[in-house]
Amino acid sequence: MALHQVLASPAQTPHAAFDVKPRRAIYAPCLLGDHFLSYSTMDVDVKLNQRVQGLKEEVKRMLMAAVNQPASHMLDMVDNIQRLGLSYHFENEIDTILKHIHDHSYGRKDLENNGGLYTTALRFRLLRQQGYNVSSDVFNKFRQSNRTFKEHLMSHVVGLLSLYEATHLRVHGEDILEEALTFTTSHLESAAPRLSSPLSKQVTHALYQPLWKGVSRLEARHYLSVYEEDDSHNQTLLTLAKLDFNLAHKVYQKEPSDTTRWWKDLDFVNKLPFARDRLVEAYFWSLATCINEPEYYFARIVVCKYVALTTVLDDVYDNFSTYEELERFTEAIERWDISAVDQLQLPRCIEVCYKGLLDTYSGFEEKLADEGNLYLIEYAKEAIKTLLRGYFQEAKWLKEKYTPTMDEFMPNGLVTSFFTMAITAFVGMRGLVTKDSMDWMLNDPKILKSKSTVGRLLNDLAGHKFEQNNEQGASTVECYMKQYGVGEEEAKIALTKQKDAAWKDLNQELLDLQSNNSIPKPLQIHLNLARSTEVLYSNNNERYTNSRVS
Repeated sequence: MALHQVLASPAQTPHAAFDVKPRRAIYAPCLLGDHFLSYSTMDVDVKLNQRVQGLKEEVKRMLMAAVNQPASHMLDMVDNIQRLGLSYHFENEIDTILKHIHDHSYGRKDLENNGGLYTTALRFRLLRQQGYNVSSDVFNKFRQSNRTFKEHLMSHVVGLLSLYEATHLRVHGEDILEEALTFTTSHLESAAPRLSSPLSKQVTHALYQPLWKGVSRLEARHYLSVYEEDDSHNQTLLTLAKLDFNLAHKVYQKEPSDTTRWWKDLDFVNKLPFARDRLVEAYFWSLATCINEPEYYFARIVVCKYVALTTVLDDVYDNFSTYEELERFTEAIERWDISAVDQLQLPRCIEVCYKGLLDTYSGFEEKLADEGNLYLIEYAKEAIKTLLRGYFQEAKWLKEKYTPTMDEFMPNGLVTSFFTMAITAFVGMRGLVTKDSMDWMLNDPKILKSKSTVGRLLNDLAGHKFEQNNEQGASTVECYMKQYGVGEEEAKIALTKQKDAAWKDLNQELLDLQSNNSIPKPLQIHLNLARSTEVLYSNNNERYTNSRVS
């Protein structure tokens, strides 16, 4: 249906009669369209699976044998396994190795201070990643009496890179890691042009995308090419990584095939031509957010559908509907009852959205009921209601032509950021979460706030110009400029610092909330959401709305 047909549909009053003129942003079509429909089936290669199982057993033997090797050997093996995207096969073995390294080094000054820059930084990073709250004081030995880093380290590129990656796990008060980030960034940038591959690839990529803030599957694909070029690579590990990546890739082709059929049945592309068609991009976001092991299929499907739906809902609130229509729509969402369509006389385009939303969540409800997790659907519904209350508040500010201060904007901005997406992802994890953990989420824990702050600020820094050009509401950039009386560039610098501070909060919360020295899988969702926004909105590029940006 063309846009003029939607405007003229019987249930819709002409927009000229309302007090707010719709703002119609122009969006590019979905990058891959119906491409994934061709992957509707997934053949099982029995021989290939048997080979993978054999390689996994071989790697397990290597890991157990590594406990008797020098710490540097154990650290390198764990690092390579994690970077190649294989760690989910060897979680127990990695736990054992890192516990052994922690227990036999930290707290014993003779061993804690043993090792060069590369090994010290790698040990620190791997233990922090695992949930061990190890001290950054181990880097004091690399500083001079004036507290600056020793000059001879400038030529040690491998060590600098290891320290650089470690700095991204810093928390508040770790001045030595702040100094290390500045030191390593400067010297790695200077060294990069004269390096040869594969080290040049690693340095260039790390400066653009630090490992801790990257999406794991993308990082694994990059590291495969780096590791293969390394003359010292372990062939068993490399072969397993390639086969495992390809097997997982088949799963990640089948899943968007399923969601594409659902999307085509909704027919939003034709019925709501003003809205973004971002199903493939939504699936990428779900893969980046949820645990990417193949068995967490339902979580990825739930988040994919949530993102695709809320993208359209966002456009309804931002670009198309009048304020009076949005009042009725928001009330209909609160009711969560199909009878609201007629009782509230919803316009045709909003009726389409509303029915699609209720039908989709009915599908979630059936699945959860079959598994004995029906209570989770109420959390999913409440998440959507909370999100649309936030959208409506933004519409109210826009109607009143009011630019809120940062203090006014941020509580609502966090709700419309990734608060509700995290709750929805938790619902998709089903048996891995409990009612207590869901209730804890609704009490706005600090980890949820810090992750949502990262997402809100990155989103606004990247999308600021687009939103202003399309007469959408104020973002944190305008709100900061208003509250502090500064210009745009100064506001962006300040907001970037706030984003970095939120990362420190997130890192601290992960350390505080870890159990048994490993981050529980549901908590990884918070980390992954922050990572996904770093990838999608880095360098002031909005890669979700405009997925053609490199």
